[in-house]
Amino acid sequence: MNGSYYPNPSFPSGALESPPGNISIMSTLPIEQSYIENILRLNKGKRINAYVSYPDSSAWQNKAYKGIIEEAGRDHLIISDPETGTWFLIRLIYLDYVEFMEKINYEEPLSQIKV
Repeated sequence: MNGSYYPNPSFPSGALESPPGNISIMSTLPIEQSYIENILRLNKGKRINAYVSYPDSSAWQNKAYKGIIEEAGRDHLIISDPETGTWFLIRLIYLDYVEFMEKINYEEPLSQIKV
């Protein structure tokens, strides 16, 4: 097309310039956003109760899983139950809430942050 129907985007001038003063780019970026998977990852190895709902299931409408956080990803949580030896892969879309049996780690220690 000739560019008149879908105009090219324009950006304000100076958008990519350095911030004023002695502020560095790295100090203005957020350290970590508090997504559920990040919070679960920070608490790997802790004992939890995970409460999930399966809306399309009549047999498993609501279910609770007890175990230890092994891994957490963008869309899943893996927990193991040391009493039974059972491992569970839970899709986060079904996760309602998590009950922790000890204090929750919410922020990564500064010594572990990769710059």
